[in-house]
Amino acid sequence: MSIKSTAQPRGRQLLNTMIRWVDSEAEPYSANTDPETQHKINWVRCIPFLVVHLACLGVIWTGWSATAIWFCLGFFWLRMFAVTAFYHRLFSHRTYKTNRAWQFVFAVIGNASCQRGPLWWASHHRKHHKHSDQEEDLHSPVAHGFWFSHVGWFMSEAGFKTDYSVIKDLARFPELRFLNRFDVLVPAVFAVLIFGLGELIGSLWPETGTNGWQMLVWGFFISTTLLFHATFTINSLGHVWGSRRFKTKDQSRNNPWLALLTLGEGWHNNHHRFAVSTRQGFYWWEVDISYYLLKLFSFLGIVSDLNPVPVRILEEGKQSAASADRKQIKGIANDEFS
Repeated sequence: MSIKSTAQPRGRQLLNTMIRWVDSEAEPYSANTDPETQHKINWVRCIPFLVVHLACLGVIWTGWSATAIWFCLGFFWLRMFAVTAFYHRLFSHRTYKTNRAWQFVFAVIGNASCQRGPLWWASHHRKHHKHSDQEEDLHSPVAHGFWFSHVGWFMSEAGFKTDYSVIKDLARFPELRFLNRFDVLVPAVFAVLIFGLGELIGSLWPETGTNGWQMLVWGFFISTTLLFHATFTINSLGHVWGSRRFKTKDQSRNNPWLALLTLGEGWHNNHHRFAVSTRQGFYWWEVDISYYLLKLFSFLGIVSDLNPVPVRILEEGKQSAASADRKQIKGIANDEFS
């Protein structure tokens, strides 16, 4: 009797975890709220995440082609823009406006990144700003170390939850709630479409050397894995590598290399100083490709009311840089005469 009663709950727990692969808001079998348990990696729950990584090894059998690689890069940048410009700057911070149709279109493209639903993304990011680099900040390298801030939090029980209390403005849209709950649906549809595209290209233009499986491996699995870790660098490296123009309550940094990789997200210290600005590269020499594209979208009428950086904050940044330069010059002079 004791063996049966032990096996039954474990079986139910496993089944419940598998249900959450497709319905992210199904209640976990165990409602254990102990912080230590919540921060542990749920290996069964994150099997789809691991499969995406392992599927990259399919390149051993599919090989490569210029067509597949170009698609891989193009799909990477398209989804990076959707994540940075819409998941982050629109849904998380409401730094500009757009209509409901465009909001949904880019929510779908962002959802194709496999970084879960738009409401989940926004809720975690808003809590990140509220508790930045404190214990409650799940992806802080200062509070939790490099690897947990980079990827461990995404695989933990606490990381799977959407806190609707901090996203009431977004939760009123049923289409966003649907994408958030069934967050595996869009990636699955895109994977099938990419496979079909590869088969079509291989059939119509055999000289390209591609096919469905090759396009699926490069265009979906490799592209998505690169996108995961490029985005995650803002969590794990954006608070430890770079310079600090502004004195903020956290350890956020500006890093031009991360900014290029993530279309402007690397100006992280700027962002933490004034999070509701559409532009994260505050000065003309700080490349912010997402902002340039949003500016183009505003000319086309797709978005509007882009929030600017206040003049007082721009001046504050310039004074801070000038002060740092004076300290550096003074230090050099002291070294020369010592």
